[in-house]
Amino acid sequence: MPHDDPDHPHALLPPEPALRVKALETILTRKGLIDPAALDEITDTYQNRIGPQNGADVVARAWSDPGFRTALLRDADAVVTDLGYYGRQGEHIVVVENTPDIHNMVVCTLCSCYPWPLLGIPPAWYKSDAYRARAVREPRKVLADFGVTLPAATAVRVWDSTAEIRYLVLPMRPEGSEGMDVAQLARLVTRDSMIGTGLPGLAP
Repeated sequence: MPHDDPDHPHALLPPEPALRVKALETILTRKGLIDPAALDEITDTYQNRIGPQNGADVVARAWSDPGFRTALLRDADAVVTDLGYYGRQGEHIVVVENTPDIHNMVVCTLCSCYPWPLLGIPPAWYKSDAYRARAVREPRKVLADFGVTLPAATAVRVWDSTAEIRYLVLPMRPEGSEGMDVAQLARLVTRDSMIGTGLPGLAP
C-alpha cells in the first residue's frame, strides 16, 4: 500500500489535515500546477457566496410553497438546476424531508461526498473519521453531541452520501415563522440543519 511505503510522497506530508493541505498547495504551487489566487477565489465562492445560502434558499422556498416542495422531493435535480444551483459535486441531489416521525441525517462513510453547489465547503467534522463511523453506529449520540435531542418516538434515518448521490435534508419549518417571506425564512436555515445535525430556529 502506498501509505505504508516510507518513500511514498504521502509519507512525507504532515499528519494534520490542515498542514497536509498546506504542504500539498505549496508543492503544487512551486511546480506551477496551481495558482494560489485561483484557489482563494474558489474557496471564497463556495464558503461565502454559495454555501450554505443556496441550500437555505431552497429550504425556505419549500417551506413557503407546497408546489415547490412537492417538485423538490420528486426531482430535486430539475428544481435546483432551474434555480442555477447545480454543478460539480452536486450532479445528483436527493432531498429527504424531516417529519415529526422521522429525522434524517447525512454522512459519507467512505470520504466526504457533499452537495457543494447547495451547502458550500463541507465542515471539518463532516470529513472526520469519528463522525463518519459514529453517525451510522450511534446516530442519536452524535445528534446529542450537536445539541439535538429528539423525542423517543422519532426515528433517525441515516443516509450515506456517495459520488453518485448527495443528500440534502429538508428540516421542519420552525414554529413562529408564519408570515415570513422566503428571504426571512432562509435566515432561519443553518448548514447543520440541512445535514441533519442541527435544527433551524428563530433567532433569540
